[in-house]
Amino acid sequence: MTNNVVLVDAQDVPIGVCDKRVAHLGEGQLHRAFSVHLIDSRGRHLLQRRAAGKMLWPGFWSNACCSHPAPGETIMDAASRRLREELGVSASCRFLYSFEYHAHFGSIGAEHELCHVLVAQSDMVVLPATEEVSEIKWQTRAEISAQLSESPAQFTPWFQMEWHHLLSEHPSFDTPTSPE
Repeated sequence: MTNNVVLVDAQDVPIGVCDKRVAHLGEGQLHRAFSVHLIDSRGRHLLQRRAAGKMLWPGFWSNACCSHPAPGETIMDAASRRLREELGVSASCRFLYSFEYHAHFGSIGAEHELCHVLVAQSDMVVLPATEEVSEIKWQTRAEISAQLSESPAQFTPWFQMEWHHLLSEHPSFDTPTSPE
């Protein structure tokens, strides 16, 4: 796959492509992204600790999978591909909502993304790719909420924003097969 991301406007209309690293330098350039929340049949959520080699937020806890579609690739195809590549999991994703955010990581760079938030369900054994993920854990909604309240700084900014929105606006998101 390419190392390019799709640059978009605030309405998610493509306006170009850019090298992924360049898109994250300085203030960051607005680009298309997705974020998958993976849930097992017991209602537990998979959290991943980002690998130490990540440019932005290395070692921080986040949701199961975050990435960018390649130019010409749909969000759903990209999400399924990255779940397989990062976690060794095959699962269908369901779209929940999109939002734009801008978060700086010191002087290194920034995320400026139009992020599509997805949910998927799987009980497959997770086999993390070590270049992406240093650690995983399955936790209940209550356990995650408690950790976020106690020490939010250990989590990525997009995960914090998504979690609060999911709890308030999508209360049934932890049952991916049920209608909203």
